[in-house]
Amino acid sequence: MGNLPIKHLNATTAKYFASPDYTLELSRDQFLFRQGDPATDLYLIKTGQVLITKTTADGRELSLRFLGPGDLIGEVLVIDSTIQYLVDAKVIEDVTLLVFRQDALKQTLKTDAEALLDLLNYTQLMYRKDQTKFRDLVLHGKKGALYSTLIRLSNSYGKQTTEGIIITKNFTNQALANFCATSRESVNRLLNDLKKQHIISYHDQHIIIHDLNYLKEAINCDQCPIVLCTIN
Repeated sequence: MGNLPIKHLNATTAKYFASPDYTLELSRDQFLFRQGDPATDLYLIKTGQVLITKTTADGRELSLRFLGPGDLIGEVLVIDSTIQYLVDAKVIEDVTLLVFRQDALKQTLKTDAEALLDLLNYTQLMYRKDQTKFRDLVLHGKKGALYSTLIRLSNSYGKQTTEGIIITKNFTNQALANFCATSRESVNRLLNDLKKQHIISYHDQHIIIHDLNYLKEAINCDQCPIVLCTIN
């Protein structure tokens, strides 16, 4: 693994991920796993990007997180061997993954209470991040889901300029729609409304947010910690 840091884990816990069982390479549009697959492995991204999504009961795709180098993927601290993945993991940029067998990892970690607590905190953090997205969708509907997505994008990829906060990563309207579990047409209308109000604009296909407070006030943003309010 070299000096690759692991996001949200301390150095003591990270040492357990220094020697993977094997390395896996996947190409864009391949799935690492699908909902319902057995959660037998834990993955650490070395290079590339993976999109975590969940399919709703009515068949819509809800994007949850963009993950990149240093991110763990999978069910952490699996106790029951029958546990299944609850989400899909799709490669969106050719990826190299370090793979750790859950059974072997459990045996290694079982005598280190500090590392187990760190991983438990990590699991809780990921759960809270996903729950905030579900909350925004349920409480505020499509508009609130889009507004909260724009806020998360500003925290994840935003760069302050004289014109406003420019989102340095390009997102298609379909990608934004997937973060809101709605149609591209609905997102198009909402974005056009924001442009007419000069809340946002576009430059070279990058979103520029001119009035972040407007978005926050519209959804009664409760100023949750930045670590919870990101897209990754």
